[in-house]
Amino acid sequence: MSQRTLLLLSQDNAHYERLLKAAHLPHLRILRADNQSEAEQLIGEAHILMAEPARAKPLLPKADKLRWLQSTYAGVDVLLDSDSRRDYQLTNVRGIFGPLMSEYVFGHLLNLTRQLPRYREQQKQRVWQSHPYQGLEGKTMLILGTGSIGQHIAHTGKHFGMKVLGISRTGRERASFDQVYQLPALNKILTQADVIVSVLPATRDTRHLFNTARFEHCKPSAILFNVGRGSAVHSGDLLVALRTGKLAMAVLDVFEQEPLPADSPLWGQPNLIVTPHNSAYSFPEDVAQIFVRNYIRFLDGQPLDGRIDFDKGY
Repeated sequence: MSQRTLLLLSQDNAHYERLLKAAHLPHLRILRADNQSEAEQLIGEAHILMAEPARAKPLLPKADKLRWLQSTYAGVDVLLDSDSRRDYQLTNVRGIFGPLMSEYVFGHLLNLTRQLPRYREQQKQRVWQSHPYQGLEGKTMLILGTGSIGQHIAHTGKHFGMKVLGISRTGRERASFDQVYQLPALNKILTQADVIVSVLPATRDTRHLFNTARFEHCKPSAILFNVGRGSAVHSGDLLVALRTGKLAMAVLDVFEQEPLPADSPLWGQPNLIVTPHNSAYSFPEDVAQIFVRNYIRFLDGQPLDGRIDFDKGY
C-alpha cells in the first residue's frame, strides 16, 4: 500500500503531531505547516488535511492530491460556499462537545435563575438579603438541533426535571426529548419555551431564523442561548427584542462576525451575555482519537464518521 501524506494546519500542530506519531498509524507520513509560507510549500504533497477550516480554505485550490479533510472543529461552513470545491471527503468533529456545551448552557442558566451575580455584589457590600427565584423543574426547554450535542443538553434538562422539546429537520424522535417537531412548528412551540437553545448549523434554512417576526412568538420571560452558529440570530433584531421586553435575556457564544467588533452594541446590552466562542473547545486528545478511527476507515475504504453533505451543509 502506498504512503499517505497528512498535513497539519492548526494552532495545535505540535500537539497533534505528538499524538498522531504515538499512534503509529500505518502508511502515514505526517507534515506540519506552522505558518502560511510553509503551508503553501507543502499543500501540494497532502493527500489528507487535518485542519482548522479557515486555515485550509485559501489552500484548497493548490491541494492537487487532496482526498480527505478532517476538520478540527465542528463548524465547517467556511468550506461550504457554493463556489468551493467538493471533490474530496470533508469530515468534522462530532460526539465530543455534548458535555462541554451542556456545562456552558446550564452553568449560565443556573447563574441567572439563582441570581448568583446579585448575591456576589451583596457580599461585597455585606448585605444579607434573599431574593425570590424559581427552580428549573417544570420549566420547558426548547432545543433547536437534536444531534449529539442537543441530546446531551436535553438529557441534562431532564435531570433537572424540565420538559424538553426539540426542533429538527425530520422531526424524528430522539433520546431525552419529550417531543421533537419540524421547523414549520417553531412559532407555535416558542410560545411554550422558558429556555431556548440553538445548536443549529449554518445553512440556508437557518440563516436569521431568529428575527423580529420570530421574537414576537417568544415568552417575554424567555432566555435565549445561541451555541450553534452566529448566523441563526439576527443581531439587530435581537437587540430590539431585548430592549423592548420581547425577550428577557440572551446568552451568545457565537456571532455573525467573529471576533465581535469592539464597537458592536451587543457588548453594552445589560440583558445580554457575550462569550468568545469558547463554549466547547476542540481538545487535541479528543480530535486526534477521531482522526485515528477515521484514518483506519479511510485505508479500508469504509464510510468516514462525521462526513459532511456539501448540499445539506452538515
